[in-house]
Amino acid sequence: MRQIFLPIALLAFAFSAYSQKYEFQTIKDIEATPVISQDITGTCWSFSSTSFLEAEIIRVLGKKIDLSEMYNVRNTYPKKAWNYVMRQGKAQFGEGGLNHDVINSAMEFGIVPLTAYSGLVGSATKHDHSKMAKELEDLLKKYADPSKKLDPKWKTDVEAILDKYMGANVTEFTYDGKKYTPKSFLEMTKLNLKDYITITSFTNEPYYKTFILDIPDNFSNGSFYNMPLDEFVQNIDNALDKGYTLALDADVSEKTFSGRNGIAVVPENDADEKTILTEIKPEKKITPEFRQQEFENYNTTDDHLMHIVGKVKDQNGNIYYKVKNSWGTKNLGNDGYVYMSVPYLRLKAISVLLHKDALQKKTKKDLGV
Repeated sequence: MRQIFLPIALLAFAFSAYSQKYEFQTIKDIEATPVISQDITGTCWSFSSTSFLEAEIIRVLGKKIDLSEMYNVRNTYPKKAWNYVMRQGKAQFGEGGLNHDVINSAMEFGIVPLTAYSGLVGSATKHDHSKMAKELEDLLKKYADPSKKLDPKWKTDVEAILDKYMGANVTEFTYDGKKYTPKSFLEMTKLNLKDYITITSFTNEPYYKTFILDIPDNFSNGSFYNMPLDEFVQNIDNALDKGYTLALDADVSEKTFSGRNGIAVVPENDADEKTILTEIKPEKKITPEFRQQEFENYNTTDDHLMHIVGKVKDQNGNIYYKVKNSWGTKNLGNDGYVYMSVPYLRLKAISVLLHKDALQKKTKKDLGV
């Protein structure tokens, strides 16, 4: 009997060893505002960055403030329109943007709470920019035609469309019984927007220098600090360890990025693409060379921006970043958060925005910040 049951027991043990369902344990959880949905918009860049600023206000003031994502969107669209028209249509115009666009907008126009500007008009309860984006693009294509003299009223026409779909901009409001302008509200939060930088890692540019990353949504020609891949990841870990969150730009087009399962991983074997979404499987080792290759062949693209707010680990000790998404929570795993493995981040993270004091001392010195 022992000869019969021992092999069966060993087989059962082996099966369980190779079929482990994920069990996560929190390592670091930094306070942030709840997961919400960007609805039918391509404005993840503002949801990511605004969530990041909300977490920074919590860190600095110890106060939760629900900021308006659409205020920054409303003030960034005219900038995108200018870029498109002045380049005579030879530029991208769309709903996309990057983390630094919110920082740039806030520096110029301040920030406001959601109660002061929702970006919704009439009876609307959810954001839907599909008609607005098309109407703006059709208008701008007409004005960007170099064979015709540019009519100066094009700016007024852009503002009229934005007002129609998002509502008129706000210049003064009351919050907690006090009157503010968007700029005085920013001052109240004690945030110094000059302290925020974007870091990345690509081998085609010198390390410890800034460069303009050539991706379609970088319409504002924002600069990125470059560094070796290992150091890039070390600084993300250092920030989280010190209680700082980070705004993340990443590729989410992979089959192994799953909002439904709340997981983002890079299987070592392609045959594990489906099972790795629910079971622990070996992952690829990501080198700087492979990361660069995937970027240059368009397998890694600038798809989606989110917010890193902590870390978890599975029962085997594998580390994952707790990433706050902006797809809501309905029918999504991990309550709308995505647990992103270290290999996935090494391969698919385009960049992160963070406070300069969250950097390692050596990195901060080498970058000159």
